[in-house]
Amino acid sequence: MRIYFNPRLNAFILMKYTQHRDELKATVRKQLQGAEPSVSSYDTAWVAMVPLKGSSHAPCYPQCIQWILDNQQLDGSWSQSAEVNKDILLSTLACIVALKRWDCSPDHIRRGLHFIGRNFSVAMDGQSVSPVGFNITFSGLLNLATEMGLEIPVMKTDIDGIFYLREIELARDGGGTVAARKAFMAYVSEGLGRRQDWDLLMAYQRKNGSLFNSPSTTAAAAIYSRNDRALDYLGSLTSKFGGSVPVIYPDDVYSQLCMVNTLEKMGISSDFACEIRDILDMTYSCWMQNEEEIMSDMGTCAKAFRLLRMNGYDINSDGMGQFAEQSCYDDSIHAYVNDIQPLLELYRSSQVRFSEDDLILENICSWSAKLLKQQLSSRKISKPLVQEIEYALEFPIFATVEPLEHKGNIERFKTNSFQLVKSGHCGSSSANTEILSLAIDKFRSTQSIFQQELQDLNRWVQEHRLDELKFARILPLHACFCAIVPLFPPELFVPRVAWSQNAVLTTAVDDLFDGGGSMEEMRNMVELFEKWDDHAEVGFSSENVEILFKAVYNTTRRMGEMAAQLQNRSVMDHLVELWVVTVRTMMTEAEWVENKYIPATMEEYMPVAEHSFAFDPIIPTSAYLLGEPLPEEAVRSEEYTRL
Repeated sequence: MRIYFNPRLNAFILMKYTQHRDELKATVRKQLQGAEPSVSSYDTAWVAMVPLKGSSHAPCYPQCIQWILDNQQLDGSWSQSAEVNKDILLSTLACIVALKRWDCSPDHIRRGLHFIGRNFSVAMDGQSVSPVGFNITFSGLLNLATEMGLEIPVMKTDIDGIFYLREIELARDGGGTVAARKAFMAYVSEGLGRRQDWDLLMAYQRKNGSLFNSPSTTAAAAIYSRNDRALDYLGSLTSKFGGSVPVIYPDDVYSQLCMVNTLEKMGISSDFACEIRDILDMTYSCWMQNEEEIMSDMGTCAKAFRLLRMNGYDINSDGMGQFAEQSCYDDSIHAYVNDIQPLLELYRSSQVRFSEDDLILENICSWSAKLLKQQLSSRKISKPLVQEIEYALEFPIFATVEPLEHKGNIERFKTNSFQLVKSGHCGSSSANTEILSLAIDKFRSTQSIFQQELQDLNRWVQEHRLDELKFARILPLHACFCAIVPLFPPELFVPRVAWSQNAVLTTAVDDLFDGGGSMEEMRNMVELFEKWDDHAEVGFSSENVEILFKAVYNTTRRMGEMAAQLQNRSVMDHLVELWVVTVRTMMTEAEWVENKYIPATMEEYMPVAEHSFAFDPIIPTSAYLLGEPLPEEAVRSEEYTRL
């Protein structure tokens, strides 16, 4: 069978593939630039219940009532999901109560009540996933419905069962401290109604007028306490979104940081560098101005700090000082509901430490690690989260290999992941499917590049006859892995190849001085390096020496020429000097072995060992080839030498 190559067909396939990738990127880019948050029927219903200031007979936000009327589903519910769950029951009952509050559309109310009646058993199901505080918020709405004269088409014993669950919840001793319990009860205050002390609740009010950035809690505060700042917040909310509101607002910074974090974890952040830079610039500005949207939330603050520092922004850890003690978590809603994600984010952020003297980050690292280990022992967290915590504790940020991280994250990535809050879902990107597709494609293409580099490295070994050196460990695969870890982005192939080749060369030279060669060959090698361009004056004492020196000489000259173009100056003298220092210290160690001499002190040993380790020819060469300007005074500075 013959196979014919059709260039037009091949070009067409490539064009369609490129077009598809561009479409995927466009979807992700739109999400990065700030997609509209998903609507919360539950929160919209609570905003709809707020009366006009000075009048208890008219709604303050009639557009919310209209949205409820326009968005009932055929089955009588208010939902965006085909599967009936507790969130849908909660949202549907809230919309029914809102309509009844203003005596709107008995038909909508009737169909909604029938939906509640048909599916009431879901509310009693202890195994199904519950929104945060469901037993309080749902029972609170049942109580309002009963007071309004609505008849829920279920057995009285079922309703009593819901009220019983509420009393259990109110008596339950959750995680954290007394302060954590108070904060949680404040967060679900709309479910408590007149049982709540609304004046004391205002201690949780934020600068923007909201309580916890929650429209439902803030709406309840406006209903029960007539708080003007709460009304201002709700007014700004409805002005921005119209008749429907999200479950959390504002949430822009957190959502965008989650997107940036996801793109970095999946290995595709370089495809969206401009958008990410804009987001981080904005986040940096908010951080420097100590803005509440970042600083008041534990998870957002920790994530912002880590991403800013990891991306080169100059920020100190003072903003993290509020989390230096364990009480910040113990006193929070997160502790009460056993929400581990903010704790894990704090632990990760504590590892981005530039100084051993940073006591803030040291304290955070200490107590957050201890709590995470306790959580693992408690066996109260889900299996995927257990794996995530175990990995974070075993492998700190500075000890991870990013290509392997990307592979693991791709394998564990869930396109339908979400964070369940009081109502609705939060933190899930609508572009998750596109992100996964782009990440898989990027990983495969990157692997192809690495595989090609390995093939090229094997050819280079053969061209320079390095495979003929029987005394030497010629390990191209190991050298490639060694180079990929610090220089994994595909576009860094030039410094990465230089690193691989120098890793092979330094290993072979080290093997010569470690017993692979005679003392005569070692001394000959040192002389050759010292003469460098005039090495012909010295000559070669053996074929092994000739093969090895010529491989180093020719490869280093080629690297020096490429570096000179990037640096706009010759760096050859520096590269040669690094090799000379390396072989001289290797010679010193060989003479120690020959004479059975052991250095008397670490001060005598370390100046030799630091250079004989043979990183000198590897790292600076690749640094030159990165293309960033490295002036002579910089590479000769004490700081550079120490680094």
